[in-house]
Amino acid sequence: MVEGVVNPAGERSDATGSDDRRGRSGRGQFGALGLHLADPGVERSVLGLLDDVEGALRAGVASADPLVTEAARHLVEAGGKRFRPLLVALGAQFGDPTGPQVVPAAVVMELTHLATLYHDDVMDEAAVRRGAPSANSRWTNSVAILVGDYLFARAADIAADLGPEAVRLQARTFARLVHGQIAETVGPRDGEDPVAHYLHVIAEKTGSLIATSARFGGMFGGAAPEHVEALAGYGETIGVAFQLSDDLLDIASESTQSGKTPGTDLREGVPTLPVLYALASDDSDAASVRLREILATGPLVDDALHAEALGLLRESPALKRARETVRSYAEDARAQLAPLPDTPPRRALESLCDYIADRTS
Repeated sequence: MVEGVVNPAGERSDATGSDDRRGRSGRGQFGALGLHLADPGVERSVLGLLDDVEGALRAGVASADPLVTEAARHLVEAGGKRFRPLLVALGAQFGDPTGPQVVPAAVVMELTHLATLYHDDVMDEAAVRRGAPSANSRWTNSVAILVGDYLFARAADIAADLGPEAVRLQARTFARLVHGQIAETVGPRDGEDPVAHYLHVIAEKTGSLIATSARFGGMFGGAAPEHVEALAGYGETIGVAFQLSDDLLDIASESTQSGKTPGTDLREGVPTLPVLYALASDDSDAASVRLREILATGPLVDDALHAEALGLLRESPALKRARETVRSYAEDARAQLAPLPDTPPRRALESLCDYIADRTS
């Protein structure tokens, strides 16, 4: 799974220093996410929170063991969009974003996310993460797994300072992440619709953590309960929408807009939504039949077959159907925001829906 949102060409445009981020007035960071903060006050608040999160992340992963500290800071210092802390910061705008628990809540979410990346890289045998050598390739699989466990422990420790409800929510979110990973690893069970299974995996692995991030922002910013629920529903749906849109970019993009070479999932045999739609199709035209024949062979390591499948997918009804699915999730996310007041923070969240709907059109 992709980690939240991948920036164009996989570049590290999520600066770790406040001077660079403020110097760009958020345009580089937020523009790559499709997020528009039209209100200067909201932008200053969000950027200030994200700056505080950066410092707290580095402090939060420190250990008495220098090796643990170095390995734990490896992905923190590699950058990333900080999409989950961003959702916490935006959710807090519906209450008091200066609340003392908002930054720790964002740190809990990002540490939980980072921990999953260490484990994912071991399972995927990944050599690179965020443009740098993955922890498993640098320190071995065993160290990467244990550092991931350490980050989960640090997240739980910080959550304990936020109260029992935060601990409960973080634990339940972690449980969903694990269930999603198991479901992905095992694959669809007998009689299970592969598309429904895939959407379930995305909701568990990606949507769950983004939902809790938005919820934490509202909770610890002191937003009204109905607003907290709306934020959580939005987070879950927008998280699924982002993952699905990255699936489409892997096929439809002519550039490295998706953060990786187009068709990488095809080459690796990763069954993304357009591929699943194509395999499930009963269209009898020659192109659809040929596409199913190629996709049924598994990973497309042969360059000629890979190029043929990519070309057929780009012109297929399956890709059109996948686009419609992405747009449906984006519109559903927008609908989840209805209980929130019509303010700049809500319009910022709505801009993400527009971005997702348009980026794969």
